[in-house]
Amino acid sequence: MLDGAVAWMNARGNTEQWGTTPYSRRPGGAARVERYTAEDDPYVAELSGAPVGALILGTGPSPHMPIAPAGEPERYVRLLVSDRRHAGLGIGAALLARAVEEARRAGVGLLRVDCWAGGGGELVAFYERNGFTPTARFLAGDAGTWPGQLLSRRVT
Repeated sequence: MLDGAVAWMNARGNTEQWGTTPYSRRPGGAARVERYTAEDDPYVAELSGAPVGALILGTGPSPHMPIAPAGEPERYVRLLVSDRRHAGLGIGAALLARAVEEARRAGVGLLRVDCWAGGGGELVAFYERNGFTPTARFLAGDAGTWPGQLLSRRVT
């Protein structure tokens, strides 16, 4: 799914968010996914028995991102991806609803996520439509030029 997402973004002219190299061929890409699935909580959405989306839910931001811990218990969306062949079916929204449910079940009142804030802001708008509020912008990446947005959502 991650390789497909890179190809889908590139076909639409977006080479800045995840670059042009398939995720599985990036240095450390496969290892990062393996680490996430071992250390954090993975959730997979299926359609007719086939995986069409994935969510990795952790307890805080990645130590590789310039984002401070929340200072209170939180759940953190480390990864959200859907199979772009099924775009528009609400797969991402359903996985975020699962993240809210899991935070609530754990008695945690804060759910956060960070995302690419470049382009026309479509990804930030997606999270806003799903109940998140932008809280801080940041720059990441090796050169400190990747524009990011931190968003949060209170869970009651």
